[in-house]
Amino acid sequence: MAQRRSPVPSDRLVHPLSYVRYERNWTLQDLVDVIAQRVGNMAAHREKAWRWENWGVTPDADAQLALAAELGVDPKLVASLGWPGWLPIGEGANVQAPWSLDGAVGLLDSTAGTALVDRRAFMVLGTGVASILADQWKTIEAPQLTSVLRGGRIDETLVACFEQRLPALRQMDFSLGGGSVRGLVDAELRLVTDLLASGSYTESLGRRLLQVAAELGRIAGWASFDVGFHSAAERYWVAALHAAHTANDRGLGANILKCMSLQRVDANLTGEALALARAARDGARDAPARVRAMLTVRQARTHAVRGEAVECERLLAEAETAMVKADRQPAPAWANYFDQAEYCAQVAACYLLLRRWRLANRWLGETLMLQPADRSRDRATYYIWQADAVLNLGDVEHACALVQNAVPDVASARSIRNRQRLDDTHRRLKKTRHSSTAALDDQVRALIR
Repeated sequence: MAQRRSPVPSDRLVHPLSYVRYERNWTLQDLVDVIAQRVGNMAAHREKAWRWENWGVTPDADAQLALAAELGVDPKLVASLGWPGWLPIGEGANVQAPWSLDGAVGLLDSTAGTALVDRRAFMVLGTGVASILADQWKTIEAPQLTSVLRGGRIDETLVACFEQRLPALRQMDFSLGGGSVRGLVDAELRLVTDLLASGSYTESLGRRLLQVAAELGRIAGWASFDVGFHSAAERYWVAALHAAHTANDRGLGANILKCMSLQRVDANLTGEALALARAARDGARDAPARVRAMLTVRQARTHAVRGEAVECERLLAEAETAMVKADRQPAPAWANYFDQAEYCAQVAACYLLLRRWRLANRWLGETLMLQPADRSRDRATYYIWQADAVLNLGDVEHACALVQNAVPDVASARSIRNRQRLDDTHRRLKKTRHSSTAALDDQVRALIR
């Protein structure tokens, strides 16, 4: 078959089949033509392939076997892995890397730069793999670091410079969204990785450099997740988890697992999400109160999404006890974002998932009163969440007003997740046919354009 134009949009590869087409430069029509040539009685309509990629429709057995033959995939794998698990989807995160300095630096080196151009909008870690990784992180002892003698010497001033830049990168992510900052964070991660791989440093400075690399990897993963590049997010987070473990920073590693847990909640992999959240909390039981509160409320949220109200409420009570002590105990800089506003938001998220609309509305009201002005992305999220709560309470006009409040912040931050939230809530509001939705329609249409 002649190779033609690149048929896949330049932003995200939304399904493993999108990746297969991208690698082979196939259009949707090319794909069904290839299959039809092997399955004589199949109509080669491109709409079939579109539904496979975008509607979650599963091709029939004959179509799958025909595609597998074209791709050189063993039919036994088609049967054992199922659709779309058997599709070849390229390089994944290396979960076989040793939990050592060389393993961490190797993972960072293979991730920084390449993950930035990884446009796969689906996760590549197989079911259960992330849970195994979390269990290894929790049970394997951190390696003993020694001074590293190679290349140019790295001094205290340089390491402090990298540490001092982290708050600004976090703040840019809060304000501008993942699409605006992931390139900048990746560049910083590549530089730190190069220093770890080729520089000379003491044990103490090496540990601090690894902590910087771990936090940069976490931010890069979160920024990737925010704009829908799920494979890249996994790759950053696996590398970051190894770096945090090698630095023997349990709290930092737990925060990375917390992020991975939320990604799996969004993908409806709730069992694995709970395993990751539980490992994070168990692995950082000696952390400061603010960190414990953050990890506990995250585990509560995974129980809420599973409909496990009793366990969710129990953990929320524990989180409240820890949060009362948060201001009295020093916490790492990366945990400072989990202030009272964010705590209230995460409690509200639990009640939204449990469909307790009045409680969710009350907690979100408090969140928005406390929300710092420079967290525009989060403010947009919480306006949309509150709109969802009050819509379920029957107040369409108030819900429209809340969505209108969110639109400017959604427009200013490059966050796919917030745009999807806005679109979902807007669709629900339109179904009410309330007069208040007319002005909102114009704003949302302008934003989509």
